[in-house]
Amino acid sequence: MTADADRALVERLLDGDPRALARTISRVENRSEGYRDVVSALYGHTGDASVVGVTGSPGAGKSTLVDELVGYYRDDGETVGVIAVDPSSPYTGGAVLGDRVRMGSAVGDEGVFVRSMSARGHLGGLSTATADAVKALDAAGFDRVVVETVGAGQNEVDVVRTADTVVVLVQPGSGDDVQMLKAGILEIGDVFVVNKADLDGAARTVADLREMLELRGGEGRTRVGHHGAVGVADEGRGEDADDEGEDEDDEWSPPVLETVATTGDGVADLAGAVDDHRDHLRQTGRMRDRARSRAAAEVRTLLRQDTADLVEAELRRRGGIEAVAERVADRETDPYTVADELLAPVQAALDRRQADDGS
Repeated sequence: MTADADRALVERLLDGDPRALARTISRVENRSEGYRDVVSALYGHTGDASVVGVTGSPGAGKSTLVDELVGYYRDDGETVGVIAVDPSSPYTGGAVLGDRVRMGSAVGDEGVFVRSMSARGHLGGLSTATADAVKALDAAGFDRVVVETVGAGQNEVDVVRTADTVVVLVQPGSGDDVQMLKAGILEIGDVFVVNKADLDGAARTVADLREMLELRGGEGRTRVGHHGAVGVADEGRGEDADDEGEDEDDEWSPPVLETVATTGDGVADLAGAVDDHRDHLRQTGRMRDRARSRAAAEVRTLLRQDTADLVEAELRRRGGIEAVAERVADRETDPYTVADELLAPVQAALDRRQADDGS
């Protein structure tokens, strides 16, 4: 698309044109030429939407609960954008969320926009594409944006970190879900929901969750919730971690709620907990902290991707990975030397820029 066409697309999206929104998200997902200029133009119009991430094991009832949550927000007069993220399946055009959302809250409702996104073999860039899609929905004026993931692995964790509030769903009597929480999902949750609470074992699962949260809070190793910011959950985050410390009064204690998504029971409580968490972030200044951390992570991700692309281009110029690997296998060179040689042009360009800035 030309620059004029991109500007027209942005203007239509900002005016609320759903077709322009759909086209923008398609360009973001496909990483089409010029998509960055479009996202950059939208950036100044973002920051107003409440973004909620919903994750949990398959079968926990995420899609049904999202449907009910969308209906709750619509009854309250709010507009809602939904992004369903499927890291493993091919692009399905919305099937990830299932017919329930399309036949329920979304069908014929101009106040709801539902979009399915898939990794399509590009897991590393899925969180960035999702974040860009959230920006598009935010700029389009949606009051609420819900990001639902299919599973609860590391890729899904990266995706839901684009949200202000993360809701983790657990189903009753599932030992696998409890192990999943112990494995790391516990740290990212701001609100925990035991869905299908009308089934046997729900009370026990609620008790187990609350006990795990209390133990985490008392270990001094982490502040529970991805907005609590310091501890085990932040290992490897470096400068992105909020290491300025915080008062105990500023800490968020994740609630454990019970819902029955098929009947709508508990959905109002869930919506209330999401709002309570958002209010907490604003009152304690954590909303700004999280926005800054997300921006830092996004910049680093883009730098890694762009640097990788530059190196790949240099690799192709040298005959491709097969030719380089052949030389290494024949002991004509070694992997470290190859890496240094491939990065040399990038380093030389940076050195020249630094010299020019210093002159």
